[in-house]
Amino acid sequence: MPTHRLVTRAAGALGLSLALAACGANTGTTTNPAPTGAPIPATALAAKQFNDADIRFAQMMIPHHQQAIAMAGLAADRAQSPDVKTLAQQIKSEQDPEIQTLTGFLQDWGAAVPTGNDAMGGMAGMDHGDMNHGSPAAMPGMMAPEQMGQLSSANGTAFDRMFLQMMIAHHQGAVADAQQEQSAGVNQQAKALASNIEAAQTQEIKHMQQLLQTA
Repeated sequence: MPTHRLVTRAAGALGLSLALAACGANTGTTTNPAPTGAPIPATALAAKQFNDADIRFAQMMIPHHQQAIAMAGLAADRAQSPDVKTLAQQIKSEQDPEIQTLTGFLQDWGAAVPTGNDAMGGMAGMDHGDMNHGSPAAMPGMMAPEQMGQLSSANGTAFDRMFLQMMIAHHQGAVADAQQEQSAGVNQQAKALASNIEAAQTQEIKHMQQLLQTA
């Protein structure tokens, strides 16, 4: 066989080998590095951000809500107005889940959850030494034990008027505290809850003021 044909075949075989090798390289494993760990979602990072104002908001709003629920519970067999009874049930339905949310915030932040609160008697029995703020003993709008006693002793239209007057003041305190959280807090979830509380209770204040005119 002539020499030039041997050279041509050898060159062709070499080219084919190189082409196959190239194809094999393209069908192999990816060159992207393996992930070293899942990134932390931005929402999780945001939940970890909090300050003293956030803690104070949650620690004060829990017993405040507990007292509102205790007041609402009295309406079932003491109120005469169906509208007052409906409002009381609405307050309970709104604030029960909010207490759970606020409790979850404090647990996530490693802060003390208010315990031993006597909702019927303001914030008596609460261990303020466990709370991470230097706020006054009671949040604005909280009823004193004597006021709660008066409400629990009332019936009929007398209860309706007293309940509405006390709950308006109670809600006004919650609205003021919610506004403070929105301006001083840093936790986005807590601030969002504060915004919801402000909106819902502002609307309920208007409704109670209307009911009070006919009670």
